[in-house]
Parts: sequence; C-alpha cells; structure tokens
Amino acid sequence: MTAKRTLGQFTINPIGLGCMCLSHGYGDPTDEADAARLLHRALDIGYDFLDTAAIYGSGHNEELIGRVLKARRGEFVLASKCGFGRSRRDPQPDRFVDGRPEAIDEVLDLSLGRLGVEHIDLYYLHRPDPLVPIEESVGALARAVEAGKIGAIGLSEVSADQLRRAHATHPIAALQTEYSLWTRNPEIAGLAACRDLGVTFVAFSPVGRGFLAGALADRPALSQDDMRRVMPRFIDPQLTHNLAWFAEYRAMADEIGCTPAQLALAWLLQRDPALVTIPGTTSIGHLEENMAAGGLSLSPERMDALDALINQRTVAGARYTPAMQRSVATEEFA
Repeated sequence: MTAKRTLGQFTINPIGLGCMCLSHGYGDPTDEADAARLLHRALDIGYDFLDTAAIYGSGHNEELIGRVLKARRGEFVLASKCGFGRSRRDPQPDRFVDGRPEAIDEVLDLSLGRLGVEHIDLYYLHRPDPLVPIEESVGALARAVEAGKIGAIGLSEVSADQLRRAHATHPIAALQTEYSLWTRNPEIAGLAACRDLGVTFVAFSPVGRGFLAGALADRPALSQDDMRRVMPRFIDPQLTHNLAWFAEYRAMADEIGCTPAQLALAWLLQRDPALVTIPGTTSIGHLEENMAAGGLSLSPERMDALDALINQRTVAGARYTPAMQRSVATEEFA
C-alpha cells in the first residue's frame, strides 16, 4: 500500500473517499442502509479522509455522514465545502456560486449542524465567486479557523493566481480540482503552484467520472438525474471517439493484471508523489478495488505509454458544458 501523505496538519492515506455519489450527481441517492455499510467498510479497510459538501443532495450527504459515522468520528479526517448552492441573485441556473463572507458563515453553521460536529477538519470554498475577491472569501474562512469551527482552509476549482492570492491572506492547506489521465488541466499551473506554496493537491474524479473504470464501455442508459448526460465527453460523437482509445487502455490494464480504475489511480499516485485522490463509489466492491490500487507500481515505460495514449490531445470533448465551465477558474488548454 502507498505510504501516507501530508495534507496540512494531517497525515492521511492518499486514496480517500469522495462521498458525493451516495447522495447526488449520478442518479438516485443510495439506499441509506447500503450507504451506511459502505461508509463503515471504508473506515474498516483504511480510508481515513472523507470528502463531502453542503450542496451534495442539498445537505443530505453531510447529514448521512454525520448520522452514520457519529460514533467513529475520531477515525477519519473530515472535509466539506461551502460557496455553491442556490440564490435569488442569479435567475438563470438554480446552481450558483456565492463566496460572500456572510454566506460562508451561514453555510458553515448549517454544515456543522448537519454533520453533528462542532469542528470540521478541512473546509473548502467550493467555487471562486467572480463577484467577490478571493481574499474576502478566504478572510471569512480564516475567521472560522480562529473561532475553532474549522481546522484548515481549502479551495476548489480556482486558478493558480487565485490560489497564490488566497495563500497570502491565510495559509491554504489543499487545492481540489479534477485531475486524471483524461483531465490534465492542473498540469498547466495548479500543480506547480501547490508545490511552490506547500499546498496539497486533491484530485477529484480521478477515474474520469467512471469512464476510466469502464462504466460507459457498454453504453448504459444514464438516468435523468445523472450529470454526465449533458457533459460533452459522454455524448456522441465524442463518446465514440473516447471509447475507441478506452479499448486499448483496458487491454493495458488486463496485461498488467489490474482493473482499469486501479490503473488510473496508480498513474495519478505515481505522477505526483504528494497528491491525494478521492474516488467516489456506491459499490463496496469498487471501494475495495480502489484501495488496492495503492499497492500497484507502474514502470516508467508503462507511465509513458499511458501518458501518450490518454491526454488533452487524444480526449474528445470539454470536461464541462459552457454553463458549468463558467463556475470554475482553473486554467484551460488552448
């Protein structure tokens, strides 16, 4: 198993658990009894970093974790997020970004209540608010640190410049952004900024929202509530293009003797020896499979072959729709 890594004042397994899909994003919420079994199994086999957010299931995900793991709270580092929700300020989409200090204060108190705790280990600004300077948003989070409500500050989907400005206001412990074989945007500037500042990079969707695990290989019908239905990479003709190289990718995994998901996680863990990943799942089998990826070692030649097969030039389709893209500030390839 891969050695533990540092995130702020915490030492954690580099394979954490993204809890979103238990409540939100890929169809109906998981049955609570099944979700409880998965969360307990995660702690039993070594997961010690759990990631949630106020917006996941409109608070359901935080309530779930707080209720199910109340008696085991001391066994894991808890991360949640604020700044993404609903607002009357934006009459267009019902999802919006709100980084105003008063909004952060309000959502944090709601998160503490839903989680049933007085302190959250790591609290992120989920998205940068284009109407609020990052320094103001981070200032509110810094005051929450001083008040003892949170232990460390994180940022999600911000630019390298925003990260540097935020870090000058208050030390930032983590930057969370999508990163995988098929999403390389952090390699433009985000990873370098993290190294310069001593910030831990947290890679979400490390198996490409299931694509790199083979979830779309047989073209299943996605439910109406599955966010991937509108994402360009999951729609033809982009999907057909991406499934063509996925066949070669899966053959590489078979040759190594691992699953496609394990190969994707192993590539990330070797690509950057400091980052942390948070794959999500609703399956205990996949939960165990992902954790086992920590014991997989790839040769330099295999790393190069993967890098050549899947990258920003070989993947078809943007990672977000234009509307979704407007909520993030991460650097984009030309």
